[in-house]
Amino acid sequence: MLDIQPLWLLVLVINFFALLFIMNAILFKPLLKIFKEREDTVKDALDAAKMMSVKREEGIASLNRELAESRSKSKETFEALRAEGLKQQKEVLSATEAEAVSILEKAKAEIKAEAEKARQALRADVDKFSDEIVRKLVKV
Repeated sequence: MLDIQPLWLLVLVINFFALLFIMNAILFKPLLKIFKEREDTVKDALDAAKMMSVKREEGIASLNRELAESRSKSKETFEALRAEGLKQQKEVLSATEAEAVSILEKAKAEIKAEAEKARQALRADVDKFSDEIVRKLVKV
């Protein structure tokens, strides 16, 4: 049968605890420290990545706001310039139309004056022609 000697059992237990103490000091504590540092590093990296993601989203939102503001300002500027252009176009058309009406009225007045001169000239010629017709008829 199995014979257990208390002395050797005590040596084995002391040897086990001594190795356990030595292994704890040499191997387990440094490994646990490395695992803890690794876990902290990964956690810090994940936190930094989350912060960068949040900053990126804020940056994108900020850029979108600025882009929308720029678009609205450019649209307002475009509409203002368009309205000003239409106003100037109307002013130019009004001035041109007024000038055309003035030229047309002047031309009508000149034509009327020339027509009146022609009528007066024809009236003078009518008297002359009527006298001549009467003379020719009387001679006949």
